[in-house]
Amino acid sequence: MELATAYLAGGCFWCLEAIFTRVAGVEEVTSGYTGGTRPDPDYGSVCTGATGHAETVRLRFDPRTIPFRELLDIFFTIHDPTTLNQQGHDVGTQYRSAIFYIDDEQHACASELIAELNAKEVFNAPIVTELSPATTFYPAEDEHHRYFEHHGSAPYCRAVIAPKLKKFLLQEGSRLKP
Repeated sequence: MELATAYLAGGCFWCLEAIFTRVAGVEEVTSGYTGGTRPDPDYGSVCTGATGHAETVRLRFDPRTIPFRELLDIFFTIHDPTTLNQQGHDVGTQYRSAIFYIDDEQHACASELIAELNAKEVFNAPIVTELSPATTFYPAEDEHHRYFEHHGSAPYCRAVIAPKLKKFLLQEGSRLKP
């Protein structure tokens, strides 16, 4: 099986990871940083907003099970793509909505979907999701991997991640791993 790669940023990477790890066809989810200028960033430096990096998940997926377009469908349902540099109370460029495409096909797919969603006025405001070519991806520190799984009772997990995950499970049950 040949896996494809996608890089998505939609606020806190813990939220995206908690959902995408449960999606059928997604074989690997890695939290990390990309889109900025500072080499070898760490969580503390990214949180300052000074590195230009976004909290991002790298997805390794089987495109025969879940095409890139379907990953984007999920992506646009699990975060607010209309708020610039913000998701809920998380504010700063590190929390921006972004798709870091790896080729012209991903770029075209993302551009077409954004245009379609805007034309249908799916959201109450225009989508501000950044489309940029993928650059170096830096995996986050170990404590950020599978964060919700390891820290589900933490206040942020209970208040932010758990409701998003519950909503996703109710709406997208058919996309879950067995």
